[in-house]
Amino acid sequence: MTSFHEPAHAIATPRPTLLFAIASDNVDEVRRVLESGEVGPNDDVGPQSALAFALTAGNLGHRKDIVKLLLAHGANPASLRAQPGHSARSSVASSAQVAGTDGLVRPDMLENLDPATRYYITRADAPQTRRASSLIHRSFFRPLTRVRYDLIGQDRALEQLFRVLSMPTMAPIVVLLCGPSGHGKSLLARRFGSLLDVPTHTVNMTTLRTTRDIWKSYSMTEQIQEPTDLTLAEFLKENEGQRCVVVLDEIEKTENEVILSSLLMPWELGRVSFEASQRHVDCSKVIWLGTSNIGHNLVFEHQATRHSPEAQMSREEYVDLMKMLRPKVSERLGPSLLSRVTTVLPFVPFTTDEKIAIAAEALFSLSEDAAESLPAATVEKLVKDSLQSYVPAEGARSLYRAVSTQLLDTL
Repeated sequence: MTSFHEPAHAIATPRPTLLFAIASDNVDEVRRVLESGEVGPNDDVGPQSALAFALTAGNLGHRKDIVKLLLAHGANPASLRAQPGHSARSSVASSAQVAGTDGLVRPDMLENLDPATRYYITRADAPQTRRASSLIHRSFFRPLTRVRYDLIGQDRALEQLFRVLSMPTMAPIVVLLCGPSGHGKSLLARRFGSLLDVPTHTVNMTTLRTTRDIWKSYSMTEQIQEPTDLTLAEFLKENEGQRCVVVLDEIEKTENEVILSSLLMPWELGRVSFEASQRHVDCSKVIWLGTSNIGHNLVFEHQATRHSPEAQMSREEYVDLMKMLRPKVSERLGPSLLSRVTTVLPFVPFTTDEKIAIAAEALFSLSEDAAESLPAATVEKLVKDSLQSYVPAEGARSLYRAVSTQLLDTL
């Protein structure tokens, strides 16, 4: 019997390497390599970790996005800690400090980075972040931990969300995201389905006029979603008994709260009938997300009474705010509907470090090429000057507007 062997000189297809992906400064290539499963975010690339290499490699125009991608896939910032005998200078930004007893991220790794990248590294290494992530570590919802690298701030809201998702329940999951505009409610709602890799249908609740309109609503098109011509009723039928996400945007702005009565049965029993003569559709696996400005004033009033308003809110303070917010939602949407809501999450004002990070993100998103060419000192000044135009009631939107103005003046 004749046997065939590969020639000795045959060259096997090389495994994807994180080193070359990062060095190529190609974000999509880094994502492809990480998602291939053949390499891990904590693999060493030469004498250092992939994260350390991304921070120190020269001429990376997309350094921030690559670092965010590594962190989102689980890169451990512990590899950046000061080692025994390492001479760390004391002049390091407050956002570079790491809570706990594990020491500091090495200043030489951070001192030339933009404020947003420093923020993401510090956030990934915070004990609170690790504790919250562990709640859904072995869960279907684990990919949601990556939202921290899209959404700045709202650590307490994410922690509470992960707590709720970690609890076994037979009831449908209904989450209301409440509070002032520009603080990340819609961003979290939009990213939810894509992170879980499940279909999403977004309803503009301001357009509803009757109890049946909700089921006839087409999805609001988002950049991260594929266009669809399905109504909500058709969407629920197509995804019957499967995980999917329904976003109810601006839920409190319906013309009449009676319109929301259509949600009572699906939110309690996980079944819905669109017409009296039709069978019930199983929607028990649907994750319902409502966004609302209810509690806008309450959030700022609560903030003003805190002992340290600029510090991150403690778990105890956040739980107190949740308790105060729920009656406000009940007054607006009705106790019957609210009794079927799994949790109400208030979105809170940003800390100073969070505002700085948002302004830095705004700078790079508005003009990445121009921002990359600016000296680090100019970037720091531009970012900090934009904070003078921050409007709490408008949140991140006011910072994007301020950075746009500052950038035009600088260039």
